[in-house]
Amino acid sequence: MRAARLIKMVLLLQSRPSMTAAELARELEVSERTVTRDAQALSEAGVPVYADRGRAGGYRLIGGYRTRLTGLARGEAEALFLSGVPGALREMGLEDAASAAHLKVSAALLPSLRDAPRTAAQRFHLDAPGWFKEQETPALLPAIAEAVWEDRVVRVAYRRQDTDVERELEPYGLVLKAGVWYLAAAVRGAGTFRVYRVDRFTAVTPGEERFGRAEGDDAFDLPAFWEERAAQFARALLRAEVVVRLTPAGVRQLPYATDQASAREALESAGSVDAEGRTTVTLPVESQDVAYTQLMALGPEAEVVAPEALRERFALAARRMRGWYG
Repeated sequence: MRAARLIKMVLLLQSRPSMTAAELARELEVSERTVTRDAQALSEAGVPVYADRGRAGGYRLIGGYRTRLTGLARGEAEALFLSGVPGALREMGLEDAASAAHLKVSAALLPSLRDAPRTAAQRFHLDAPGWFKEQETPALLPAIAEAVWEDRVVRVAYRRQDTDVERELEPYGLVLKAGVWYLAAAVRGAGTFRVYRVDRFTAVTPGEERFGRAEGDDAFDLPAFWEERAAQFARALLRAEVVVRLTPAGVRQLPYATDQASAREALESAGSVDAEGRTTVTLPVESQDVAYTQLMALGPEAEVVAPEALRERFALAARRMRGWYG
């Protein structure tokens, strides 16, 4: 356990000019006191870890010290080659750079681990788009990806309904969700972050100016930002409510027929079970049309109580089905 932590500490210091004890403690998930002891242990083992004193001090490696990747276990080496997504890298125009990086890493591995790229590819393949969808790479994705990597301000035209809107953006990160590319960017002058679908950009003009990213606790966290915005987007779609009475089987099936988070919340706030063993829930839905399609999958395990118009649609469907099946 400690050996793995010491190796990680060396690699962290190797990848950055300097790190404070607090930063190392956060990365290693230990206390600052443990960081101090680990740095001392590395120094005694011959690793040139130097501690700068003072408020702006920290730990760093001196003398251009580098370590070869000879400490990797087979599982670690294979996981390393799973970190890249070939299709996504190709679409962003980074396939050649990724290939060169893989060759360099492979050359640094022990001979017994040189087959890690092949064994990883045999065991895992990512196919991001959903079924029955023809994936088209947005024509402007490589230009946007280049701007993201270089922290370069871009002027864009973005299709919104029937008009193009021009914006000056600081492109912070790209997200691939179910085969669709999204850009997380700060709007110049507004100081707010927004999400744009890349396939709706009609023009992208990179500028000469570069924007600065905040460091430390103020740094932009793309995974956390996307998780929050995705949750907000999903909830924003749920603009209506329906009241449904569910059998025990319907209670179990509801999360698989509708939005899972909304179904769970509706079931948690449901009232007591009636004499027939049925549970009444108030369920947020996107619209009555969407609710009709989703709840129809539950068949006789769900009875729509309200709104009346939706209940009547189910009653009509039941009468038609009775006519077919007798």
